[in-house]
Amino acid sequence: MMERSFERYFRQNHLPHLWCPGCGNGIAMKAIVQAIEQKGLSQDNTVIVSGIGCSSRASGYMDFDTLHTAHGRAIPFATGIKLANPDLNVVVITGDGDCTAIGGNHFIHGCRRNVDLTVVMFNNNIYGMTGGQASPTTPIGAKATTAPYGSVDRTFDACELAEAAGATYVARSTAFHVTHMTNMIAAGLDNKGFSFIEAMVQCPTAFGRKNRMGGPADMMKWMRDHAVMKAAWDKLPQEKREGKFPIGCFLQTQAIDYDTAYDQVIERAGGAAK
Repeated sequence: MMERSFERYFRQNHLPHLWCPGCGNGIAMKAIVQAIEQKGLSQDNTVIVSGIGCSSRASGYMDFDTLHTAHGRAIPFATGIKLANPDLNVVVITGDGDCTAIGGNHFIHGCRRNVDLTVVMFNNNIYGMTGGQASPTTPIGAKATTAPYGSVDRTFDACELAEAAGATYVARSTAFHVTHMTNMIAAGLDNKGFSFIEAMVQCPTAFGRKNRMGGPADMMKWMRDHAVMKAAWDKLPQEKREGKFPIGCFLQTQAIDYDTAYDQVIERAGGAAK
């Protein structure tokens, strides 16, 4: 059977993956490699960095130089790689808990510094790997093992957080909108600075079952019916936004990236030493 073009980006001897049947992580992982292929990036010049969690197992399946790091620490590891070799394309795969809970400070300071990374956060609204606990993106009222009667914690909007903290490219897509997700990631790869893409993915085992959302197909239909493209979202009156969420590119701007700024410091220090 002829190999499909994207298959060369995976370690075939590590497949099949261990994600639950119907999990959306595989869709998001494939969108990343399709974006890399779309932009013509070299496998030898691209590094995949991940933290800990369901999403972060993706780096083990991807045929690049990869780093599976400590919980919440993917962004600082990736920052070190980028500063050591600014010519590398560095992609971070993280989850909603890994990125916005234990890794929250690293996330906001990565944005603030505008480190030239492409960070893709697989958001399944739950801690799927460790027992289904509520995460910072679990919707208010949604059930989890740590919130059996519904979560009362207000929910982080990770895209708004990234924008406020200083990221220069911010976007969101879903596992239902596969081509759209690929394009959002590809645009992030183009950006010289901190790019953040929130990939909404279904977790039928921990989140869907607990919240009676049906099977994987039902959860993807929910994304289809509740996601609104940014251009249409901007025209919606507030009352019609209730229960829905926007997808698309929310921010695309320019600012000096961290490794360029750091090189300038080195130059100034060298001149001062003379």
